[in-house]
Amino acid sequence: MKLANLAKGVLVADQILPEDLNDLAAQGIKTIFCHRPDGEGADQPNFAEIAQAAKKLKIKTHYLPVVSGKISDADVTAFAELFKEAKQPLLGYCRSGMRAATLWALSQGANLGLAQTLEAGKQAGFDLSGLSQRIVGTQANNVSVIHHEVVIIGGGAAGVAVASSLLSRNSKLDVAIIDPADTHYYQPGWTMVGGGVFKPATTVKTMASVIPSKAKWIQAAVAGFEPDAKQVILEGCRPISYDALIVCPGLKLNWHGIEGLVETLGQNGVTSNYRYDLAQYTWELVKKFKKGRAVFTQPPMPIKCAGAPQKAMYLSADHWLRSGHLADVDIEFYNSGPVLFGVKEYVPALMEYVKRYRAKLNFNHRLTKIDGPAKKAWFTATDADGNTSTLETTFDMIHVVPPQQAPDFIRASSLVDAAGWVDVSQDTLQHKRYPSIYALGDVTNCPNAKTAAAARKQAPVVATNVLFDLNKGQHRAAYDGYGSCPLTVQRGKIVLAEFGFGGRLMPSFPKWFINSQQPSRLAWILKERILPPIYWWAMLKGREWLAKPIKLGADKAL
Repeated sequence: MKLANLAKGVLVADQILPEDLNDLAAQGIKTIFCHRPDGEGADQPNFAEIAQAAKKLKIKTHYLPVVSGKISDADVTAFAELFKEAKQPLLGYCRSGMRAATLWALSQGANLGLAQTLEAGKQAGFDLSGLSQRIVGTQANNVSVIHHEVVIIGGGAAGVAVASSLLSRNSKLDVAIIDPADTHYYQPGWTMVGGGVFKPATTVKTMASVIPSKAKWIQAAVAGFEPDAKQVILEGCRPISYDALIVCPGLKLNWHGIEGLVETLGQNGVTSNYRYDLAQYTWELVKKFKKGRAVFTQPPMPIKCAGAPQKAMYLSADHWLRSGHLADVDIEFYNSGPVLFGVKEYVPALMEYVKRYRAKLNFNHRLTKIDGPAKKAWFTATDADGNTSTLETTFDMIHVVPPQQAPDFIRASSLVDAAGWVDVSQDTLQHKRYPSIYALGDVTNCPNAKTAAAARKQAPVVATNVLFDLNKGQHRAAYDGYGSCPLTVQRGKIVLAEFGFGGRLMPSFPKWFINSQQPSRLAWILKERILPPIYWWAMLKGREWLAKPIKLGADKAL
């Protein structure tokens, strides 16, 4: 938590956590404004968690979420009315503090004057110059446009990997990465955290340590796009122009897509490995669980790492088996889809573990509501004729995977298809309508698995094609749809699912070394000991081990 003073009695901060509330109360904070929509980040507590902690300390809270860079006059008016009545000292927070500072500036700037408002923002660490026109109500103040050859939106696995792939091919390229986060996560490790294999700290590094040294890091959020002008608009209305744009901000976890979920996450036996701070809670629940009903859920596709929901079930069940408690545990898996896994060749091996753990499978069941204190969950079941019914069940522990979608600023843009995903050609990853734009990772509409392994193969393809478009490369490259899902069926063994478009099997190793359709100790060693270093020191550094791009129209790596 980083606090900054905008004015007397007015503070702003980046994302706060429930455990920060005691410190804020000690500093005299009377009112808290949340301006960040729930589900923007994988390490973000929902507002309900903040509000519950604040209520115990008699701190008033207001939920006024705004989309970064899309703050309307109605948003400003709503904030101004609440601000006028709020007890001070007060605190506004969002992802970086910028939206909180922006609402304050737009609501108070007319009284303070432009110069004083901008200076207050500057002293607090926020460049509010892009708001000048709105504050003074005139078009007289022009905002300068910063230009970079290549602009990358997102500093996650895909963004850092593609930046490194570009710079490894052309070290003089002018590359900028836009991401407001201070922290970079190795999200494939969270399943292992939830299974008691990894410590949470091993899955996190500072963003500054993973951004390539030759890339410019713009620590801000993107508000919108002007693709015809080749510009990206940052929060605070700051424009950035580009020759080539690469879009890879990941996806959004829609915790509110399940009624009652945000009020009970992290308590009452309700957990999820899809959030950094909750994966450890999963392991704590599993260790303490001796008997009762354990429920695991999977939402409608697409989601990141489609195997992760059942991985949580397998690792939990394996622990109960090893500790002698499995006979007293009733395990149920509720899947919104019609099959256990989308590539049929891997299902037989998985079914052997379903039988071993005596897990009951429920297909075409979508979690719609949860009541944590009552230990109840409701599912919408769909039969073969498309008829729906509601099923109520109880639980003692439940692992929930939320519905997932593209980030709000992406879905509100002109870059998406009808389903809200960035619309690209699946082979080149070039946008179908804007040729200077590429996308990779979870945010695209490519029919591949949304995994870090897919991003590892996509990054060199996008780097090769962008350089070709900029007349700095000799060839174009194609993506073959590769994705991988190491299915942790027990502690010490993995079914290493590797496949491409259409479910075509694409094993990286000969069958005598790792039989991808059978559980393997070597595959476990790969997941536990080899893949994390490959992620940190190869993928994020532009070293393309087993990921060299294929020349477009060829069958050999470049």
